Amino acid sequence: MSANTVEANRNRFRFDDQAAVWLFGYGSLIFKADFPYIERRGAAITGWSRRFWQGSHDHRGTLEAPGRVVTLIESAGSDCKGMAYLVSPEVFEQLDFREKNGYLRFCTDMTFDDCTQARGLVYIATPDNSAFLGPASESEIARQIAAAAGPSGPNADYLLHLAESLRHLGDHDAHVFEIETQLRLALA
Repeated sequence: MSANTVEANRNRFRFDDQAAVWLFGYGSLIFKADFPYIERRGAAITGWSRRFWQGSHDHRGTLEAPGRVVTLIESAGSDCKGMAYLVSPEVFEQLDFREKNGYLRFCTDMTFDDCTQARGLVYIATPDNSAFLGPASESEIARQIAAAAGPSGPNADYLLHLAESLRHLGDHDAHVFEIETQLRLALA
């Protein structure tokens, strides 16, 4: 079932006094920045791990055959590497629609690759949204990804682009890379 969060996000944060806001991306926002931005920088957030636990009914799957995309799960002592974008507040209208299937905006502190820090926003699909699929083995996740496709293309493309982007960032995400290995076996 789709979990449309567009209206909820519009009411979560006001940007009346801000010319620009930092946004942290840890999934497709790393490799598909189809929105205008002022600046882009490598960054990380602490206390979170990336997991393929969110269902995708609107981009990488359908209601009948949902794909799997990443969300963040609280994880003490963990760092999640990604990409930070400085955007004008108007961009959130487009981003809220893009991230509408269960993702809510949250404030986060991020550390850039040069060790400077800033506060910004991140979209997280929490376990209480109706599209949340939760944990499964990496092989089970890979099989579901291999079989799913939606309006934005095959779910496998999402995983493969994410894995390649993380390598480019110098991040070794064991969860993502094990699912990638299992996906390649399933597609062979």
